[in-house]
Amino acid sequence: QVPLVESGGGLVQAGGSLRLSCAASGRAFSAYVMGWFRQAPGKEREFVAAISLSGSRLYSSDPVKGRFTVSRDTAKNTMYLQIDSLKPEDTAVYYCAAGRTQVMDPKRFDYWGQGTQVTVSS
Repeated sequence: QVPLVESGGGLVQAGGSLRLSCAASGRAFSAYVMGWFRQAPGKEREFVAAISLSGSRLYSSDPVKGRFTVSRDTAKNTMYLQIDSLKPEDTAVYYCAAGRTQVMDPKRFDYWGQGTQVTVSS
């Protein structure tokens, strides 16, 4: 198992910012692509962003690219998702995931955290 622990979610006003964190083991962090997904109530889990071992970033869409920034800190074995200009439609449980390939399909990611709730009020 590869334990992944998300944190940093909360309730924020639209237009605000959050930085989500995903703490992983050193072994997992050095060997896996790390990604963020989110799942709103009644919706399918969707890809948000991922970062490769080389630091290459993949985002779900151009609008997301402008507001979401994924990064990783090797020294801390932690991946981050900086979310700026939050919108109500960003409300979801955000999950950290680890996989072998930098893709958008959640089925291609093998390990998952428990999720952290992000709620954006209007």
